[in-house]
Amino acid sequence: MSHVAAEITSQPETWRRAVDLVARPGVAQALPQPGERVAVVGCGTSYFMAQSFAALRESAGQGETDAFAASEFPAGRRYDRVVAITRSGTTTEVIRLLEQLPPGSRSTVLTTDADRPVTRLVSDCVVLDFADEQSVVQTRFATTALALWRAGLGADLTETIDQARTQLGTPLDPAVVGRDQFTFLGTGWTVGVAHEAALKLREAAQMWAESYPAMEFRHGPISVVDHRSVVWIFGPVAPGLLDDLAPTRAIVVHEDIDAMAHLTTAQRLAVELAVRRGLHPDQPRLLTRSVVLTAPVA
Repeated sequence: MSHVAAEITSQPETWRRAVDLVARPGVAQALPQPGERVAVVGCGTSYFMAQSFAALRESAGQGETDAFAASEFPAGRRYDRVVAITRSGTTTEVIRLLEQLPPGSRSTVLTTDADRPVTRLVSDCVVLDFADEQSVVQTRFATTALALWRAGLGADLTETIDQARTQLGTPLDPAVVGRDQFTFLGTGWTVGVAHEAALKLREAAQMWAESYPAMEFRHGPISVVDHRSVVWIFGPVAPGLLDDLAPTRAIVVHEDIDAMAHLTTAQRLAVELAVRRGLHPDQPRLLTRSVVLTAPVA
């Protein structure tokens, strides 16, 4: 079994540990407090989780929350707290952003090791060492950070964890595995999940995969969907979308379960597609576990 396959399978347990962790007073205080104006930043997978973080917090009425790729953070904008998500704790863009925050800024990092460069640049740190990974392809750290965030906002993840266990024990649909174009759609906080699902297929299996907010999909992207395609919908189905998809002959994947649980199946699909294509899912082409830049960012 590849590292990533084992890490995918372990997610229900790491989510449970994240729920337990957020109950600790020190961790709860490290997360944004109600009413704070917050920016959440990350790179790659962590950026997509930042999008989900922001949508969840705002929808919970906890305060204005924006998400940015770390390299695109608006330095002139002021926030009560910046939250950085970084598995490695060494990502150049995240470190440079935190170094440039005004003195006295409140900042929190979610990472896997307290002894990483990024932890010396923040006022608060949440360590998810039990969710660290050996694979370059990130799966359980991202979803465990999301589980921690959701629990911190008051969500009960008991059913979500049970649904994930069921998903992990369910065989992949051979018809879906046989297709070669994949589009992932989401709404609200599941837009970030959709982006992450597409990224897994691109990273692990070098597959043609894209992602959109569900309502935006009909504004052009639906044109390329045909009998070779799978359209995978996280969260509620937008009104009329299934009718619009019928003429395309695409396989539509949707389940009435939590999007985080459903993401585990998309992750498994990425691994299966990689294996079928003779690729090593732990070693994606042109990627490393952390992007550390030696030249200045333009």
